[in-house]
Amino acid sequence: MRKFLLASIVMLGVWQSAYADDSILIQRPVPFNEDADIPGAVKRECKLDEKLPDAIAEHGRDTNIKTSFAAQADSNHPGRVLVMEITNVVSEGNSFLGHHKSMSVKGKLYQDGQAVGSFKGRRNSMGGAFAGFKGNCSVLERTANELGEDIAKWLAAPKMDAQLGDLE
Repeated sequence: MRKFLLASIVMLGVWQSAYADDSILIQRPVPFNEDADIPGAVKRECKLDEKLPDAIAEHGRDTNIKTSFAAQADSNHPGRVLVMEITNVVSEGNSFLGHHKSMSVKGKLYQDGQAVGSFKGRRNSMGGAFAGFKGNCSVLERTANELGEDIAKWLAAPKMDAQLGDLE
């Protein structure tokens, strides 16, 4: 019985190590491109840099993609690493005149320092149902959520130079 218990504990440790190695590391918060003209209020108030990786993790669970977060992630990190940046955010209009919002992102997936996939993605939104009752951040969060879903699906079968969301 002791040997069985010991073997079970060892196998559990091996399984947990394999499980952890299968995870994709994502930087949270995702940086904004330094050359992008993104309104300061959007950066400060909408928290898109946190909403995007959260959406990837949430939608990744639907396709059995395991994720973990780190404050810094780069291509040299061992294992699978998704390096992204938010390249553009448009926040025009309002609830009375109509929303015109969009968010663009680009990223690369690395496996032990080697690029195994890359993408550019964009999602546009006019606010959806009841847009007249939504604020700017609420509509932009929709774009981050949709991009998160697009990226999670791409992570299930990554390829180079993929076009995601409204760029397809």
